[in-house]
Amino acid sequence: MSTSLATPAQLLPLELVDKCIGSKIHIIMKNDKEITGILLGFDDYVNMVLEDVTEFESTPEGRLITKLDQILLNGNNITMLVPGGDGPEV
Repeated sequence: MSTSLATPAQLLPLELVDKCIGSKIHIIMKNDKEITGILLGFDDYVNMVLEDVTEFESTPEGRLITKLDQILLNGNNITMLVPGGDGPEV
């Protein structure tokens, strides 16, 4: 009889991202940009396709907000994912 150290409730990072497909996600990028949108899909490198995207960029002049229909994000530039997040506080 063997015992496993992993519990059935354990959730791996890519499994969590997979559960977010079809729902809103807030992404914080390495370059001071934050993005919200609906996650359509991703790959093993966490490159992501989002739709109904809002991009928030902090500039010396203030916050720049850009709306996009669809975007492909490079996973190397992602710092943090927030499932169900509404974006940065204004």
